[in-house]
Amino acid sequence: MTIDTPTTTPQDWASDQEVRWCPGCGDYSILKAVQTLMPQLGGTPENTVFVSGIGCAARFPYYMNTYGMHSIHGRAPAIATGLAMARDDLDVWVVGGDGDMLSIGGNHLIHALRRNVNLTILMFNNQIYGLTKGQYSPTSEVGKVTKSTPFGSLDQPFNPMSVALGAEASFVARTHDLDRKHMMEMFRRAREHRGAAFVEVFQNCNVFNDGAFAAITAKGARDDMLIPLVHGQPIRFGAEQEKGVIVDDQGRARIVSVADVGEDAILVHDEARAEPGLAFMLSRLSAGPYEPTPIGVFRAVARPDYGSETNRQLAAAQDKAGPGDLTALLHSRPTWDVD
Repeated sequence: MTIDTPTTTPQDWASDQEVRWCPGCGDYSILKAVQTLMPQLGGTPENTVFVSGIGCAARFPYYMNTYGMHSIHGRAPAIATGLAMARDDLDVWVVGGDGDMLSIGGNHLIHALRRNVNLTILMFNNQIYGLTKGQYSPTSEVGKVTKSTPFGSLDQPFNPMSVALGAEASFVARTHDLDRKHMMEMFRRAREHRGAAFVEVFQNCNVFNDGAFAAITAKGARDDMLIPLVHGQPIRFGAEQEKGVIVDDQGRARIVSVADVGEDAILVHDEARAEPGLAFMLSRLSAGPYEPTPIGVFRAVARPDYGSETNRQLAAAQDKAGPGDLTALLHSRPTWDVD
């Protein structure tokens, strides 16, 4: 007998908690996109978990009518890894900000990605520490003047796409908080991917870093400043699709006028390419959110996820040695003899 998945509505996924972010925060838009998407994914609230760290974004689990954990600073990927390994039947999401995930949590993030743990990871990037009132973050631009860098930041910022690709993440995408349709599509693709899926969301902090992405995400700027990555399609952009991306004779991705090089020279996007070099090259097209910037799925490749491989090893060990006795192990002596 087939049991149909219960039909849900966005309201079924919204908790009864008052949403408390600053008025105008981009987090509201991201939350709405997720709550609107969840009924379309066929899951249920009781089989879904949101794990967060510390920061403004980390309030997310309170507002989802699912299981959730507001954990500790930077450790959300590690905690979610344990949950995903123990409960393969659950749909596990990780939510955090650029400070939480790329500063104290950077180590945990890259290892969750390289291991290919079956997680959907959403990183809200506003290039600032919002919860602690405006210190510079690992994605803040060089020269950024904040309370903690009164003379301007000297730190070279992380490029989250490059970090994820360098960690061999099997799914890497970027979206922004002013386009709900695009957010929902990126979140859908990420959740449908088996393994570690990482999505960077450009998110405006209108109190401490207002307009950080306006040069590329404002409605009037998008045609000329956002470069859509569509699998199997030439990478072109501009109001008239007059600009494109090529790989030049020195192996560098470069923006050109299509009229200057011809349509056949334009790079065709291949998100399924096994090695991440080309996707990494695309991640370096922009030096910051004031130049034409790729958006969409950079990489989506299939490889065994960590949980499945661990279970395979356990099954093989059990076939060889027979079933273990957990009770006997727990009550065994803490010492042993070595011949």
